[in-house]
Amino acid sequence: MTLTDLPRPRRLAFLDSMDRLGAAVDSACSRLDGGFRRLNYEILGNTDAYLHAHIFARYDWEHPDYVGGPVWRYDPSVFYGPATALGPQHDPLRRLITRGLLADGEVAADDAQ
Repeated sequence: MTLTDLPRPRRLAFLDSMDRLGAAVDSACSRLDGGFRRLNYEILGNTDAYLHAHIFARYDWEHPDYVGGPVWRYDPSVFYGPATALGPQHDPLRRLITRGLLADGEVAADDAQ
């Protein structure tokens, strides 16, 4: 399924969800890392042929060979490696993102746990 397969109201809801999540991620990343630069939004589907989106935080401290291009240029062993794997070190980031979504009314209070 692609974005244009959806009826217009569902398309707009999908994009609105991306926007709301992006705002929460932007706020959280900028609070936690002074090197936060911007977000990259992607709607792909070439490999995983279902409608989905990616929101990537980008930072000034990224290597110059990568900062100007898509995150997919990173070495997969680094991008998906154990040093960057989701873990307890990301709890503050998750909490701030959740708070941002709650403040926007996007997440039910029961889901914030």
